[in-house]
Amino acid sequence: MGRLNGRTKMDTILVTGSKGQLGSSLRSQTGTCSDYRFLFADIDTLDICDKRALESFVKENKVNYIINCAAYTAVERAEEDKEKCESINHNAVKNIAEAALTIGAKVFHISTDYVFDGRSSVPYKEGDAVCPISIYGKTKRQGEEELLRSCPDTSIIIRTAWLYSEFGNNFMKTMLRLGAERTSLPVVFDQVGTPTCAYDLASALLSILDQSIKGLFIPGIYHYSNEGVCSWYDFAVKIMQLAGLPAKVFPIESDEYPTKAARPHYSVLNKSRIKSVYNLDIPHWEQSLVLCLNRLKELE
Repeated sequence: MGRLNGRTKMDTILVTGSKGQLGSSLRSQTGTCSDYRFLFADIDTLDICDKRALESFVKENKVNYIINCAAYTAVERAEEDKEKCESINHNAVKNIAEAALTIGAKVFHISTDYVFDGRSSVPYKEGDAVCPISIYGKTKRQGEEELLRSCPDTSIIIRTAWLYSEFGNNFMKTMLRLGAERTSLPVVFDQVGTPTCAYDLASALLSILDQSIKGLFIPGIYHYSNEGVCSWYDFAVKIMQLAGLPAKVFPIESDEYPTKAARPHYSVLNKSRIKSVYNLDIPHWEQSLVLCLNRLKELE
């Protein structure tokens, strides 16, 4: 909280895309928070593609921070639905940047490992050259560029990877469903990265937000995922083991599972900067998977 003319002022934080995985994870951790005023919005309450509506909303609610969790994440469908993907991942981010500037708000924006082409053999750093190879990746990069161009001193971009949670649709929940329905599952083994539990990313965001409000706001791009490295095959095997499902997972190459959208074969993110600047302790993906499965059971 800040102080204004001797009075305590409660900072207002707008969370867009609040019904998605990350937005839902943020909501689950802020229910008892009384230090800040959180406003959770999704398409049914605030269309961030509508510039006038967005500017009106942030002005009326005196928003101090915007956490943009909204995104078009259907990587396959994006190849045929480019206009909608660009509208949400690019144009809406431009609207957020311009709306934030009108009221002096700071922006936290979630981006993706898909801005890289996957040809590296070492974890990607924030300053490494980007080269998205899908419509999804290209539009997410365009969104980054809007923030870097319009409000470089008042925005933080956090790239993450392989997001999953107890909420919404994701790889973990798909594997749980298929593992209960089938005796065997083919999963690609030549795409390597790090599963990221949305709960952990939400916790990191709230820590960074709190530190920023208290004075430690360092703009720019950061990378965040859980610790460790695995393939989608390894991830699926671990899900089956922990869930006690009998389905056998067998490895296949990406060429055996053709997709419309190209995906990076290697998208491990170097997290040194975010850990150093914001003193984050990031858990290993296997540890977080166990906890996520437990939370999912509690929701059932």
